Amino acid sequence: MRNFISYDESINILNNINTSKITTEKLFITNALQRVIAKDVIADHNSPEFPTSAMDGYAIKFEDIKNENIKIIAKNPAGSVVKEEVITNTCIKTFTGSLMPKGSDTLIPIENVEIIDDKIKIIKSVPFGFAVRSIGENYKQNEVLIKKGTVIGFAEIGVMASLNISQIEVFVNPTIAIASTGSEILDLGETQTNDSQIRSSNHLTLEALFKSNNANTLQMGIVKDDINSITDLLQTSLLKADIVVTNGGVSVGDYDFVQDVIKDKLKAEVLFHGVDIKPGMHLLIALKDNKIIIALPGFAYSSTVCAILYVLPLIYKFRNSNEKLPIVKARINEDFRRFQAKTIFTACNVEYINNEYQINFDGKKSGTSAILTNMLESPALLIQKENSQDIKSGDLVDILLLNNIK
Repeated sequence: MRNFISYDESINILNNINTSKITTEKLFITNALQRVIAKDVIADHNSPEFPTSAMDGYAIKFEDIKNENIKIIAKNPAGSVVKEEVITNTCIKTFTGSLMPKGSDTLIPIENVEIIDDKIKIIKSVPFGFAVRSIGENYKQNEVLIKKGTVIGFAEIGVMASLNISQIEVFVNPTIAIASTGSEILDLGETQTNDSQIRSSNHLTLEALFKSNNANTLQMGIVKDDINSITDLLQTSLLKADIVVTNGGVSVGDYDFVQDVIKDKLKAEVLFHGVDIKPGMHLLIALKDNKIIIALPGFAYSSTVCAILYVLPLIYKFRNSNEKLPIVKARINEDFRRFQAKTIFTACNVEYINNEYQINFDGKKSGTSAILTNMLESPALLIQKENSQDIKSGDLVDILLLNNIK
């Protein structure tokens, strides 16, 4: 008799899997986009290092703000250091990004003055220190600007470039081998020879999901329901990948051989086989030679939901990132009964209206766990924990945003 565990128990086991052998590599900063930083990035200088002009104008002493005529004594283009010094009743024309001239403390914008010969007349006043970027306005020396575990985006690349960092140390993304099992399934382009055969989409759906969440993937294709073929597949995959993901062959059918190979042929350490969730109750996770095997159910919706719940957190763990599944609160627009004492993930539509997420089930199909089309458009998963109650229209519920992980 199989021992089914709760969803929370399964996640605790998943979180305790040891991935301590995580490695790093150095990449040119633009090649590190979407990778995870392995060390804090710390400023080695102030930015700006000197008071700097924030716009085009005239650098003055604020004490001269009410003077009728202030003499222009020099120009101060960006990239140069002007020799002249601002003294009482003088100014220097200064451009955006230029260092503020010695003696000046305020910048009068060009549109705030009239030019009379070689003098300016201030026609609109400004406060002290106007349009002057102070030392360290952007960041200060020894400030931690980007924390270890941050996913690198365009802003992180810009900040690193400003620090003259050309290469950055990042965590190596995990490699995941993916395969579908089943004598009834056909690969793309393969000719159907009888009505019982179906087109496989799972292995490609999973590859896309893992790639979009920054894993390296190895597509192992489709394997028939044969113990020797499945054994060869898993042994080969374990040599090449950190995580091996299969779908199909883990239920209670006569031809569900994946579980037999994992347990009897590979002698893998089974962490659990069977979780009180819907969809995906026959999920199996095992360890073999410090590699992780995740055997998913065969139905498309079930396989995809379980991959989101169990494989994506492992990708985040291997990447040593601060990423988490995007679970938020949302308001439901109809009553929703609870029929089973397990954790249930139900496809729904989500919109952001009036400063909150709102969900409905318009157009969603009910039936088996094979309906992958329920994940199209603006989808989310409504989460009902095993000890939860019936949901009433207007209640706040937990949902997992699917478009955030596409």
